[in-house]
Amino acid sequence: MFDAETLPYGVFTAADQPGVRRVGVATGAEIIDLSAARVPHAGLFADGSLDPFLAAGPDVWSEVRAALLAGVEGPCVPLAGAVPHLPFTVADYVDFYASEHHASNLGRLFRPGQPPLTPNWKHLPIGYHGRAGTVVVSGTEVRRPSGQTKTGESPVFGPSARLDIEAELGFVVGVPSAGPVSVDDFDRHVFGVCLLNDWSARDIQAWEYVPLGPFLGKSFATSVSPWIVPLEALDGLRVPVPSRETDLLPYLRETADRGLDLRLEVRLNGHVVSRPPYASTHWSPAQMLAHMTVNGATLRTGDLFASGTISGPEPGQAGSLIELTRAGAEKLTLPDGTTRAFLEDGDEVVISLATPGGAHLGEVAGRITG
Repeated sequence: MFDAETLPYGVFTAADQPGVRRVGVATGAEIIDLSAARVPHAGLFADGSLDPFLAAGPDVWSEVRAALLAGVEGPCVPLAGAVPHLPFTVADYVDFYASEHHASNLGRLFRPGQPPLTPNWKHLPIGYHGRAGTVVVSGTEVRRPSGQTKTGESPVFGPSARLDIEAELGFVVGVPSAGPVSVDDFDRHVFGVCLLNDWSARDIQAWEYVPLGPFLGKSFATSVSPWIVPLEALDGLRVPVPSRETDLLPYLRETADRGLDLRLEVRLNGHVVSRPPYASTHWSPAQMLAHMTVNGATLRTGDLFASGTISGPEPGQAGSLIELTRAGAEKLTLPDGTTRAFLEDGDEVVISLATPGGAHLGEVAGRITG
């Protein structure tokens, strides 16, 4: 259930018309059907996709949200009975590596005796360009990927034995750009946030990633939550990011608070295994966007970029199994007595998002199949 002020947007089908996709806003236990409601700019919701609304820009986003907060007339559908769909067309997908705690944890695992962070890490938001075509909506089953791995003398081909999760926050672009976007223009282009799980085959990734970075170990699936929370709903949760205290090149310097005080919870087969705090993330989404476009790269409606794994400084705050189990050396023992180093077939992972006050902002779920 969502509270009456979050008002996230999504696309769904209802039991009475299973073949018709509708745009809606979730509130309480219901969905307001914007395809038939009396709201400003109603025509933007007519084709069963958020794409036209995202492209309309911040003035329209604010006008529609104000009308929803004031109350609108229109049919409602029970949230529990609706089938969610990917709410927008993913144009491009970029994943960052913005959590210092995550980057440091992996650095200590993979480069013992060396500095945990690479020399460039605090000078720029590191990222990679992912695969938009394999972004799937929450609830979609994730098939275990196969690929090359190497543990002995020669590489072998087969299913990944070290399948992992990455608990992340995604940012959805609405308004396109013709070139670089400054940190100060972030709110003019980015509509809202979603939860994201960047499933990762660690054994495939380890063999392939030198020298060009993630490829088949990441591109098989990325799950996103079906409800997109508008940035306006999060205005009261903005906090400064740690990078504000470092010496940055001018295009990455910002004075506004664009971090977000949000809390994630990771459940494996119904058991809580981690609670990562997003507020500890080093780079802000505005800095990520500025770096992503500073070379002249343009934005398109539906571009999706993500924070990378969110991990905090305390035990039990890591957003991936590779950190929680120290690369499999220390297995997790779940309350039902089972243990895990990495994901097994049949495992279900649910990542949820909330505010410090407990307001529910959605979840992203996926089950592993063989």
